[in-house]
Formats: sequence, structure tokens, C-alpha cells
Amino acid sequence: MLQFPNFDPIALRLGPLAIHWYGLMYLAGFGSAWLLGRWRIRHGKTRLTMRDLEDLIFYGVLGVVLGGRLGYVLFYKPDYYLFHPLEIAYLWEGGMSFHGGLLGVLSMMLWLAHSRKYKFLEVGDFVAPLIPLALAAGRLGNFINGELWGRPSSLPWAMVFPQSGDGIPRHPSQIYQMSLEGLALFALVWWFSNKPRPTGQVSAVFLMGYGVFRFVAEFAREPDNFLGLLAANLSMGQWLSLPMIVAGIIMFFASANQPSR
Repeated sequence: MLQFPNFDPIALRLGPLAIHWYGLMYLAGFGSAWLLGRWRIRHGKTRLTMRDLEDLIFYGVLGVVLGGRLGYVLFYKPDYYLFHPLEIAYLWEGGMSFHGGLLGVLSMMLWLAHSRKYKFLEVGDFVAPLIPLALAAGRLGNFINGELWGRPSSLPWAMVFPQSGDGIPRHPSQIYQMSLEGLALFALVWWFSNKPRPTGQVSAVFLMGYGVFRFVAEFAREPDNFLGLLAANLSMGQWLSLPMIVAGIIMFFASANQPSR
């Protein structure tokens, strides 16, 4: 059994200004997406330009924040926020949904594809390899904050998270998710995207890969206490991941006859 390191969630204080590790992880995530996007543009992996990348990053931030927050409100606590609507804007209190953030990013991508005369899936194939390392950074931020801990475990690397308040050793599920949804997914999608593929298949591999990795990792993650396990003893995260897997499979085979890029 391990004791959770007592991280200070504030990385740096500048007078009254407090810079949190979690915010720095978001910054690192978008920074990695920008660097990887530059590499793909310079190596001729896409028709998108540096201006397109810069706009994608800018509007992606809006999509992640707005979509992530609204997704959390609608998917996880709709009853609560129905009676506390002003608290939807309380971003500093936490509460973000990856699946909502993904929908927000997809909306921004759809707008950019339409305005710049690209195919939507062409933009998706460019963006997909840029996302996993940002997800890894986000999960590291969850670990530093000691939030989203795992289910009880007797494994040697199980940790006691003080924030859980029960002193029970638990899976460090944030590290599992960082490894699967972040690092392993990055390796898979980056490898797959480095050869010409039919338009849409890189996006499909991302959807399938994230859905499968998230579904598996959720078995070690403690369900949200206000939801618990849902039908078939699956968590909300697992139920939201299943449509991603199905959509990815359909896209992969439906794109087989598309021109390769």
C-alpha cells in the first residue's frame, strides 16, 4: 500500500494570484497539440495550414471548456443544476466531462471545416493524433489534485487518497487513465496516422481506441457518488464510451473506399 503524495494543488503564487497545477496541465495539453500539429503540417501529413492550426487551438480551448462544462451538467448532474443554474458558471469548483468536451471540439471543427472548405473528416484526421497527450496531461492533473480516485484495491501500488475521507487503499485510476487514454492511445493513433489512410479512418481509430481504453479503465475508477453504477453495473463513463466505439467501427469500414491522405 502506498500513501498518496501530499501535493500542493497550487504550483505557484504571485501575490494574490495562484497558478494551479491543473491549469498548467491544460496549458501543457494545448501546447503539445500545437507542437504536434506543427510537425504534421511541416511534414506534409495534411493540407491544413499553420493558420488553421492556430484557429483550431483557439476555438478548441472554447470547445473543451464550454462543452466539457455543459457535458458535465447534462450528463452527470442535470437535476442539481436545474435548481442551481447560476452554478453552471462556477468552473473553479470543478466538474468537466471529456465526452462533453469532445462534442464541443467537434462543433468547432465542423465550423472550421465549413468555413475553410475542408472535409470535416479531413480536419478530424488532423486533430485526432494531437488529442491523446493532452488527455494524459489532464489525467496527471487529476492525480495531482487527488481527485477521481479508483475503487478499493489490495494491490501493492494501491494508494490511500486523503480526499476520499475513508482511509481505504484504492486504485490510482488517474494513472491508469493517463497511461491508457493518453500514452497508449497516442502511440496507437500516431503510428496509424503516419501512413496515408482513407479519409476518416484516423478519426475512427481514435474513437474506437479512446472508447475501449476508457471503458476498461472505468472498471478501476470509483463511480461518481451521486450516480453510482448504472444499468448492467456500468458507470456513466462506460455508457458514454460505448457509442464512441460503435461510431468508430462504423466510420472505419465506411471510410475504406475514401481517397487516402
